[in-house]
Amino acid sequence: MEPNTRSTGRLPAAFLTPGSSSFMDFLSDHSPQLLPGNRKLPEGIVEAPHGTTIVAATFPGGVVLAGDRRATMGNMIAQRDIEKVFPADEYSAVGIAGTAGLAVEMVKLFQLELEHFEKVEGATLSLEGKANRLSTMIRSNLGMAMQGLAVVPLFAGWDEGKEKGRIFSYDVTGGRSEEHGYAATGSGSIFARGSMKKLYRDDLTEQQATTLVVQALYDAADDDSATGGPDLARRIFPIVTVITDEGFRRLTEAESSELARSVTERRLEQPDGPRAALL
Repeated sequence: MEPNTRSTGRLPAAFLTPGSSSFMDFLSDHSPQLLPGNRKLPEGIVEAPHGTTIVAATFPGGVVLAGDRRATMGNMIAQRDIEKVFPADEYSAVGIAGTAGLAVEMVKLFQLELEHFEKVEGATLSLEGKANRLSTMIRSNLGMAMQGLAVVPLFAGWDEGKEKGRIFSYDVTGGRSEEHGYAATGSGSIFARGSMKKLYRDDLTEQQATTLVVQALYDAADDDSATGGPDLARRIFPIVTVITDEGFRRLTEAESSELARSVTERRLEQPDGPRAALL
């Protein structure tokens, strides 16, 4: 008979010798109730805050991932300064759209999944492997998604093998697609994608790419009530991150403030934003 681990202060042997490089598999074997998709939901419609628009764009040398700051619950603003973009590891990041609380929990689990793999295998997953792991996690949440608690992230990172930034989008079933150039997800994505479609070029500088995603978020907020634009009065600005061969970097508040203010000031002259050439 095994001694009581609480009285001895020792972890079970299974916790010290994991048989899999997947933290999710390990959790499924030992504490399946901790996985978001295994939790029992109350009957009826579940109201919860939802995160909205996430955008991404590649440039020679990296990729930019950004998100607005608004969370909504029905027709109400649930939170004005929610954070929706997080580092997954040193060379990748994930932006969340969908049920906010569940999405943040999934991101934390994804971060642990990548860290666990690195510690067990002694090497990091390829960017493609990371994208596949996230796909599996989204698929495991399908039961909740069918009840209205969906999580639809955007994943981006620096591919060390191909030496370029890459973007992956997902649907609620865990289906994964690689996006080329730019991508958007969330309630304002149709407007953000249309904005980037007209402004994107494959020779953007890092500065131009960060400006592009803020312009796209501005356009999304202009037409989608669930997306929040730059709030100059409250000093709430989009979260903008850049991932290059040097790793993940989040723009400081001063940098994002300056970027958002410059876009807003130009919009005073051109409310609909910059014009793309007809030919």
